[in-house]
Amino acid sequence: MSLVVVGSIAFDAVKTPFGERERMLGGSAVHFSMAASFFTDVRVVGPVGDDFGDEEYAVLRDRGVNTDDIEHVAGGKTFFWKGEYEWNLNIRHTHDTQLNVFGEFQPKVSDASASADVLFLANIQPDLQREVREQCSGAKLAGLDSMNLWIDTARESLVRTIGTVDVVLMNDDEIRMLTEQPTLLRAARDIMDMGPSTVVVKLGEYGASLFTGDGFFSLPAYPHETVIDPTGAGDCFAGGFLGYLASEGSPSDDASLRRAMTFGSVVASFNVEQFGTERLQALTRGEIDERYEDFRRMTAIDQVPAL
Repeated sequence: MSLVVVGSIAFDAVKTPFGERERMLGGSAVHFSMAASFFTDVRVVGPVGDDFGDEEYAVLRDRGVNTDDIEHVAGGKTFFWKGEYEWNLNIRHTHDTQLNVFGEFQPKVSDASASADVLFLANIQPDLQREVREQCSGAKLAGLDSMNLWIDTARESLVRTIGTVDVVLMNDDEIRMLTEQPTLLRAARDIMDMGPSTVVVKLGEYGASLFTGDGFFSLPAYPHETVIDPTGAGDCFAGGFLGYLASEGSPSDDASLRRAMTFGSVVASFNVEQFGTERLQALTRGEIDERYEDFRRMTAIDQVPAL
């Protein structure tokens, strides 16, 4: 099955306690599409400027990502973000944000993208997300991510848009902020009351939790002694999650969703091992499958001694 993602394509400048990069490929659509490409055919929709050249296109195309719907804005500059992480990598400071061509982004969805089986609306303005969802009305599975900015400034629009998708993938702070609920279970139920059948709560280094009308599943993050750069890990998780579901025909049963959670966590665990997309560029499907089996053994309940 085909999958399309609509979101940001960016250049990032990142500093962590383990090093820094002054300019590297980033953005939600980039990390998501590269992660999903290990499982299914992916098309990416987003704007870039004149500074986005053959080298950047090659990173995506070498992973099999279809770039036909990347909009090149003549005379423009690509979205730029600069940030720094503390020793506690959950704490991030933004030093500079330049929206550039992303500030005027009006998604242009081709017929090929509009006919995709699976749609991911990455973190962009909720009105734009809803417009894209309407254009991709035939998608069998649609997912959405958002952030605190849109909860603060466009909450009503975001709630309307959430009502048009099947899966919401947001972090724990955003879920609580949107629903004004003190616990994730109550917050997830409120989100499902808006329309989606599935809520995935991203918990950073603590893993992720899955909520459906029938049950609950929680998965830790894959253990690492050293994390180099967490930028884009959440988008890689979403890419692995939806990419796997697309590869299986978009099933919604509990077992498939749990496997999708695990594949999402595995791909995200590779992403943090190097800066930006560096690790994903060298990653193989064999490495993903091997780590998936390691992860499955680590978390298997039948490995726990009986009482």
